[in-house]
Amino acid sequence: MLGDNFESSRLKKRWFKKPLFYIFIVLFAVLGYYAYQFGLAYNTISVESDSWWSGIAGIFNDNSDPKPTIDPNPMPSPESNRLDVLILGIRGEDSTAIEEEGGLLTDTIMLVSIDKVTKKSALVSIPRDLYLEMTAQAANNKDIKLKGKINEVYERGLESGGGLTLAKQIASRITGIYVDNAIVFDFNAFREIVNNLGGIDINLAKPFEEKSQWGYVFSLPAGKNHLDGDQALYYARSRYSTSDFDRARRQQEIMTIIKNRALTLGFLSNPTKITSLLSDLKGNVRTDFQIWDIKDLISVANTFDSKAKIKNYVISTDNLLYETKTEKDEYILLSKEANFGGIKNLLQNIFAQ
Repeated sequence: MLGDNFESSRLKKRWFKKPLFYIFIVLFAVLGYYAYQFGLAYNTISVESDSWWSGIAGIFNDNSDPKPTIDPNPMPSPESNRLDVLILGIRGEDSTAIEEEGGLLTDTIMLVSIDKVTKKSALVSIPRDLYLEMTAQAANNKDIKLKGKINEVYERGLESGGGLTLAKQIASRITGIYVDNAIVFDFNAFREIVNNLGGIDINLAKPFEEKSQWGYVFSLPAGKNHLDGDQALYYARSRYSTSDFDRARRQQEIMTIIKNRALTLGFLSNPTKITSLLSDLKGNVRTDFQIWDIKDLISVANTFDSKAKIKNYVISTDNLLYETKTEKDEYILLSKEANFGGIKNLLQNIFAQ
């Protein structure tokens, strides 16, 4: 018995002398540190989650209006081989922006779609003036009647307990594609992302100029331009000298450049850079990605390697929409086909085209 104890003690001493043991301890400490820092940074992002209790409550709620037997725009089913993420851009949630400029209206509406099997990806811009009339179920489990432009949906959802929840539902129903997650950035977040990357480079085939939107003449010459956060924001938001459709094209261009820049700098493989970026974004990002879903978010970005061919599509009057006005003389866009048939066909078959 004494000999066994002596041998066991000797084996333990040998183990503690092995370099692998100390390497393991160091790695464990480093990973723990980064996990802690990442958690602190992630907590600065507003996370919206669908309440399981609201779903349970709906079962016992008999006071709601009866639903139509046939919904012309039903909620599609999730697809295991496909990941669809809704990206929204707003001006900002500060009181001045909300009161004077409609800070919670979504100026930018994009759908990132990825085929997990083929690794094909697509980026589709939906115009903010697309008009819709439908009844939806809000996050508080109450019916909400929507009659207006799609850029109002996120704000209406916030009033009912979940902006992203309602935005995902409506995007799913007009595209016929189940939207898995959503992210909303305000323009401060966009500016911080570009600045964290050290700016971005853009090549212009011809000069770009916006004379009146920003209170001074904003211009970029033809050729290569290095843009900081403010300049990139002006370029992406300018529309007085062009149109909303051209602005959507430029926004897709900027997103692709940001993606390539982040991959080139190794942002997604560097915990320190990711943690620093999350801290800088602070309260300027809202998402329903949970912290354990971050791997899916990173996979979205990693799918877009610099050589990958992304299908870029801007839904516009050149293809699926037409211009008209409401009774109040408000400019709107309507689908050329009933129940958004053209848009649904595009999204459902975009990887086959």
